[in-house]
Amino acid sequence: MSAPWGYETHNGPEQWHKLYPIAQGDHQSPIDIKSKEAKYDESLKSLSINYNPSSIKAILNVGHSFHVVSEDTADISVVKAGPLKSSYRLNQFHFHWGPSNDFGSEHTVDGKGYASELHLVHWNSEKYSSFAEASKNLDGCAVLTVFLKVGNAHPGLQKVADALSLIKTKGKQAPFTNFDPATLLPASKDYWAYIGSLTHPPLLECVTWVIFRDPISASPDQLNQFRSLLSSADGEKECPILTNHRPTQPLKGRQVRASFS
Repeated sequence: MSAPWGYETHNGPEQWHKLYPIAQGDHQSPIDIKSKEAKYDESLKSLSINYNPSSIKAILNVGHSFHVVSEDTADISVVKAGPLKSSYRLNQFHFHWGPSNDFGSEHTVDGKGYASELHLVHWNSEKYSSFAEASKNLDGCAVLTVFLKVGNAHPGLQKVADALSLIKTKGKQAPFTNFDPATLLPASKDYWAYIGSLTHPPLLECVTWVIFRDPISASPDQLNQFRSLLSSADGEKECPILTNHRPTQPLKGRQVRASFS
């Protein structure tokens, strides 16, 4: 049985609107950031990012990617300030990639993509009682976004990459603990911000996007480990996850703000 949505021709991003009409909405993500059109906003203060390695609990193959899951029943790992008016709890982080290291990011900058893209997904725990409730509201979620470029192996990423062999097939989960997500952030915290959506179904328009300008590096081997994951379950024909990124969507009048001039 084929999945109701995925990244292949028959169930990929071009087909999602049939099941999820919001795919053609006014606040869809990802977008192409046109750096000269992004508006410097002096009210965009520095982000307050407080991650506690004790919140990270497990790594899970979800069939189209993998999630590193954070304990989000308390304010253990949170982000606030910057463009955010509330405190947001870390729910999970995951990556997007493509069939080669030439291009696999979802967002692009001036039409240029990166090898991969990290999403650290948070929800507004001041206003809502769960991720599910938060995701139904425009101010419900915040996603910190880091581009990955091909270069030296990233030490913070290596622990993640090494764990992928434990969750090779869809549905597999393994303990993954004592990891600090902050090790995956770039040194400079200059960012762009805009209002958008989740980038895969249900594509809910609930996200304040915070996209760091500077990428981190990842080695070809580390990126190849992403593509070694399977979208198939145990006993099924092996099907590697070669791509899982959505193309950029129309801006439709939205303003991209920059924390830097």
